[in-house]
Amino acid sequence: MRGIRRGVGVRAGFALKRGWYRLRYPGLSLGRDVEIRGRVRLRRGVRVRIGDRTRINKLVRFAGPGEVRIGADCLLSATWVGVWTSVTIGDRCLLSNCEVRDNDFHNLRPEVRHDPPTPRTRAPIVLEDNVWIGAHALVLKGVRIGRDSVVGTATVVRKDVPPRVVVIGNPQQTVKSFDD
Repeated sequence: MRGIRRGVGVRAGFALKRGWYRLRYPGLSLGRDVEIRGRVRLRRGVRVRIGDRTRINKLVRFAGPGEVRIGADCLLSATWVGVWTSVTIGDRCLLSNCEVRDNDFHNLRPEVRHDPPTPRTRAPIVLEDNVWIGAHALVLKGVRIGRDSVVGTATVVRKDVPPRVVVIGNPQQTVKSFDD
């Protein structure tokens, strides 16, 4: 009986937290049974949709004028998402203490470096279903990471990752295929 009461209390606590975040951030849409165990921070008018039963641990930050769509049953822990266009995260993804950036924030050429960013500095990112991004990894603009793939710790992802592989390093390299 005591465990049942405790479970009800925990669910009620998550419901209160979801309600508070919905009031705090009008650009935030939360699915059913989202568990915010840590904190969420939205900046610069970003729009974020988080799918059913997704769990948020530690501080998860979203910044930029773009849109983030997160699927169901994901886990985000200490993640930072910088979005000027769009970042799409599929169902059952794990993101652990990493950065996902769909933009460079600055122009590269020295003569325009301090000018506002142009469309060339940004491109959408897609993480397909069941992708795992390890700690301190950096996913850069215009990348698609295929279903069931793993991005190892401290990897810099600059180009597309095929489905069902493990990539590590800088520059990224494929070290394992789950189809072998």
